[in-house]
Amino acid sequence: MPAGKIMKALSGFYYVYSGGEIFQCRGRGVFRKQKITPLVGDEVTFEAENYEEGYVLSISERKNELVRPPIANIDQAIIVTSAKQPAFNSLLLDRFLVLVESNHIKPLIVISKMDSLTTAESKEIDDYLSVYEKAGYSVVMTTVEDEAHIEKIKPYLKDQVTVIAGQSGVGKSTILNVLSPELDIETNDISASLGRGKHTTRHVELFEVAGGLVADTPGFSSLDFQTIEVEQLPECLPEFREVQHLCKFRGCLHNKEPKCAVKESVAAGEISQTRYDHYLQFLEEIQNRKPRY
Repeated sequence: MPAGKIMKALSGFYYVYSGGEIFQCRGRGVFRKQKITPLVGDEVTFEAENYEEGYVLSISERKNELVRPPIANIDQAIIVTSAKQPAFNSLLLDRFLVLVESNHIKPLIVISKMDSLTTAESKEIDDYLSVYEKAGYSVVMTTVEDEAHIEKIKPYLKDQVTVIAGQSGVGKSTILNVLSPELDIETNDISASLGRGKHTTRHVELFEVAGGLVADTPGFSSLDFQTIEVEQLPECLPEFREVQHLCKFRGCLHNKEPKCAVKESVAAGEISQTRYDHYLQFLEEIQNRKPRY
């Protein structure tokens, strides 16, 4: 049976890329019985008599998957956050980073609209970004629609399956259009009353861009931590991972425990106080969430 990758899912059809060609397939009835939904990014086997009447037969084990947007086997997430309009929000950025890390996806932070800042605002953003770079994240600064700036993202895309995430209005679709103009993805202006853009992306699809595959997705429509357990949370912050083996207690949550290496690093200025405060906020949110049945 030929093997391929699902590049697009739309109205019950799965578009499988194999041998340089696309085959339109349906899922086998057995998937419904087993409550399995094929996802964009799935490695599959399929059979097809022609390009329009194929069937997905089996799905390989996934290394990760997202529920919203529904996509599997992602290598990296480009988290786009704007410097202005909508305003830079480090709490929201940290929320995205934790969600991405919890799914074992490598994050790349892209700050858009840097050209719209005053000197004072630019200094403030630079201070924030040094915190993220010190924590071990890769950061790229761009001005939306400036090709030379956005070209800096291209080397990160090669041989990777990448999702682009971020609140609406930060320039995700615009960045994709500059990276690959033939995509011609619809973009909408920012709504003045809400201070954010309208969602323009309707379905998940993988596109070939700069030697890799990029999903134009509607971003993460859910930013809650329903699937993250308290013990998992410290693992989602790289600067915590770096030092937590030095904590006195195994399974330390870096909150009220004595002799905690993370808290000592915060006190010494080696870990950002803001990042730590956000961590405590997320920890409380997970501890207080209602159980789902």
